[in-house]
Amino acid sequence: MVSIIWGFFIFIGVIFSVATGQVESLNNQILNGASDGMKLIFEMLPILVLWTGVMKIAENSGILQKFSNLVRPVLHKLFPSLRYDDPALGYIASNIAANALGLGSAATPFGLKAMEEMQKNNPKKDTATEAMITFLILNTGGVTIIPTTVIALRMSQGSANPSEIIITSLLATFCSSFAGLMLDYFLRKRKRL
Repeated sequence: MVSIIWGFFIFIGVIFSVATGQVESLNNQILNGASDGMKLIFEMLPILVLWTGVMKIAENSGILQKFSNLVRPVLHKLFPSLRYDDPALGYIASNIAANALGLGSAATPFGLKAMEEMQKNNPKKDTATEAMITFLILNTGGVTIIPTTVIALRMSQGSANPSEIIITSLLATFCSSFAGLMLDYFLRKRKRL
């Protein structure tokens, strides 16, 4: 659906440029946009590679497993339908850790594995379970302690203090996660009544 919307905007932009005789301006914007996009990628890539590497080291060294064991009691309370030793809880913990560091790209594989594990025990394969919905809310709100990607973007744009976003990011993501989880809890409780 998003590709259709963007395709529509591009089509309208091209039609407008031709109709107003600004085809050269359109060509300049296309070339400058591609150049700016590549520049942004090369400025952000080192930071994202560094933190993704840190996550891979943490995974290979067992730190993520230790983190998973540490937060498993809390996660089991959030996901009561999952067994305490369910592998999905480990993937959920790893996803939370990656999101906390602002590494959505590193969190994605863990999130997919968590959903895959939860789907194995899903009696209705075409319907999301309560645990899947809760995980989706938790993943979307994702409490971010260090918003690595945003800091990298701010650095690439020459911000005087790129890390000043940390406190506001932490507050915003905490509030969104808390509100989402509370709504999930109340709706789940109401459904059982």
